[in-house]
Amino acid sequence: MKKIWKRLAGYGLTVALSLGLLLAGCGRADEVKVTLNEVAHSIFYAPMYVAIEEGYFAEEGIELDLVCGYGADKIMAAVLAGEADIGFMGPETTVYAANEGANDPVVNFAQLTQRAGNFLVAREELADFEWSDLIGTTVLGGREGGMPEMVFEYILKQNGIDPDSDLTIDKSIDFGSTAAAFTGNSADYTVEFEPYATALETEGAGYVVASLGVDSGYVPYTAFSAKASYIEENPDVIQAFTNALQKGMDYVNSHTAQEIAASIAPQFPETDAESLATIVGRYLEQDTCKSNLIFTEESYNLLLDILDGAGMLTDRPAYEELVVTEYAEGAAE
Repeated sequence: MKKIWKRLAGYGLTVALSLGLLLAGCGRADEVKVTLNEVAHSIFYAPMYVAIEEGYFAEEGIELDLVCGYGADKIMAAVLAGEADIGFMGPETTVYAANEGANDPVVNFAQLTQRAGNFLVAREELADFEWSDLIGTTVLGGREGGMPEMVFEYILKQNGIDPDSDLTIDKSIDFGSTAAAFTGNSADYTVEFEPYATALETEGAGYVVASLGVDSGYVPYTAFSAKASYIEENPDVIQAFTNALQKGMDYVNSHTAQEIAASIAPQFPETDAESLATIVGRYLEQDTCKSNLIFTEESYNLLLDILDGAGMLTDRPAYEELVVTEYAEGAAE
């Protein structure tokens, strides 16, 4: 206990914050406000929304301020500027920041999803789709250097297709705008997250023909990260935050698609209950969620290999520089 008090004393303004969380059993202090900036508001991230709607963050003494940044580059800028305490995005962005010489590196402390969450949508129904069908076509892809686009290109290469010469990939459309663009242009395919993929099907404007999550295999697609200084100064906040996420993960891994959909429905008022359950089920079937939040070294090295294959890697930062696992390990106990 003396060691804990000594550690807290060195954190100055965070003492009261840490005490409130440490002494939860003796009467909790006011909730600590944590600003979380998410890359997109998607059903793909169901465990996080379950943690919100089931009150798990509140149980851990956290008042969560959820902000949508619409793009990993914007999330990183907000975290570096101190406008967000925690960022939720593709971990590739932390590698880019480190390679650009960030003085206070943004470190990953919890991995949420282990598969890509997007789908290939075609103009017409294709019962026997093969990736080779994309040769000679035009596809609305994602932002260059982002996980959606890099995973897409990774799959193409795995199937012997050259992303630069065998097809045309339009990378000019902003994240979240491709579905609307697809209905009004001549592209043959688009790469979409949910609920946009299902919305296109419902409108008869497109048809899901492949899952990038299934065909790419297990990849560290999204993770929670914060500046190293924030983690060092607020270890109990990070632990409480990760605990709440783990509770959300446990709920998703032990409930039906219908139950999960009912839990997160307030987060997606524009999506009807049937569609919501269908989308959740689709993600459950492809084993989207991990059983824990530990970002392993094997997954990190795969991420670097994907970045390298996409020509986006200038250096390979050490795993220990950009990943900490103690909080995810603690939450999994």
